Amino acid sequence: MDIDVKELKAKMDRGDSFVLLDVREPYENAEFNIGGLLIPMGEFPAAAEQLEDRKAEEVVVYCRSGKRSATVQYMLQQAGFSKVRNLEGGMLAWLETFGQ
Repeated sequence: MDIDVKELKAKMDRGDSFVLLDVREPYENAEFNIGGLLIPMGEFPAAAEQLEDRKAEEVVVYCRSGKRSATVQYMLQQAGFSKVRNLEGGMLAWLETFGQ
């Protein structure tokens, strides 16, 4: 199941409990990000171990456009994470909707 930028922003504004995961490269994260844990896609699936104790929590994965995060979403699901959501359109959609 995916999530759009408006729904994610509402969750963030409410202070909902979830894991926010940025799977872009460090330079992309430095240019603009909305927070969360930075684990570049190239570090998966090994990095999934860092999240092992959070398998039951909702995880929202984002990247630049939604393609890398969709790949990581699949990897996390294969590793037993049950509530993984991909941010539709990624940071491009976020910037288009909300700006910086």
